[in-house]
Amino acid sequence: MRHGMQNAEEQTIDNDYKIIAVDDEEGILDSLRVLLKRTGYDLVGVTDPMEAIERVKNEHFDLMLLDFIMTPYHGDQVVEEIRKFDKDLYILLLTGHKDLAPPLETIKRLDIQGYCEKSDKFDQLLLLIESAIKSIKQMREIRKINKELSDTYEELEKAYLEIVETLRYAVEAKDTYTRGHSDRVSAYSVLIGEKLGLPEDQIKTLKIGGLFHDIGKIGIPDSILLKESKLTDDEYSQIKNHPSIGAHILSSVSYFKDMIPIVKHHHEKYDGNGYPSKLKGEDIPYLARIAAVADSFDAMTSRRSYRDSMDLSIVIAEIERCRGTQFDPEIADAFLDILKNEPEKIKKIQEEFNTEVAEKI
Repeated sequence: MRHGMQNAEEQTIDNDYKIIAVDDEEGILDSLRVLLKRTGYDLVGVTDPMEAIERVKNEHFDLMLLDFIMTPYHGDQVVEEIRKFDKDLYILLLTGHKDLAPPLETIKRLDIQGYCEKSDKFDQLLLLIESAIKSIKQMREIRKINKELSDTYEELEKAYLEIVETLRYAVEAKDTYTRGHSDRVSAYSVLIGEKLGLPEDQIKTLKIGGLFHDIGKIGIPDSILLKESKLTDDEYSQIKNHPSIGAHILSSVSYFKDMIPIVKHHHEKYDGNGYPSKLKGEDIPYLARIAAVADSFDAMTSRRSYRDSMDLSIVIAEIERCRGTQFDPEIADAFLDILKNEPEKIKKIQEEFNTEVAEKI
């Protein structure tokens, strides 16, 4: 014990770390308090394992010194509970009986970072504590760097979005039909994605992909884009270039890579008769198949210069007719379920983005 104390007196370590020790013997905790105080650390000592779990749940600790053989719970059971809500706490397991140590597989499974036998000399424990603090300090630095990188990435992401949003507004300034259309397609796509139970990252991709799905129309001449009479075959061919143009616009920025399939393939048809790539069935990217249903629905329910918007009953019949040919059947069924059983969600989107068809729902 004396030798360990002498080593402790020589330490000058930063005290910016919270340590908790759990042992059902108060005498052990007293010895640890003296040792760590001389080393430069403050220690919270707890004899009740359940109290220790609650303390860790409600307070921040960097390091836990945990006795293995305790009543009513052993150390591995305490760690089992703690790992349910705290994956980061650095844990050193202590035992006075080498033969009763937990198996190595248990130590690995519970992510226990260190193991030490109890002794009247604390040299080994001090070395493990010093090593633990260094590791914790490194993890703090890594988290700090990651936070700074994340903040920088978010700023870049915001800048990219603002640039493409400017292009979208330029398209909408040219084409009055497009105004509000992309917002609605985005919202309908999200609605379908949520109905299908997609994860949050895919919902976000659907939202942004829907907003920018027609961005390629910036490259279509106004004489074609704004033409009120029937398009010639050549003019229609040029219109059909807008998905590829949009994909090209977004391709230079890695942030948009997950949205590009929506932009490029939202006019593909499930039977392979769409454009630009004539993809068929499941070869069409899944999120693009969702956007295709949303895009077609908004086209049918929006007023154009050459026709009025369709009634909901007609639109439902058209989607039912085209499931399996134009639309993925599963996705069509999900949207039909929304249209038939939750029409108020559709109406809310249409009212929010100021379309004249809301009154027809």
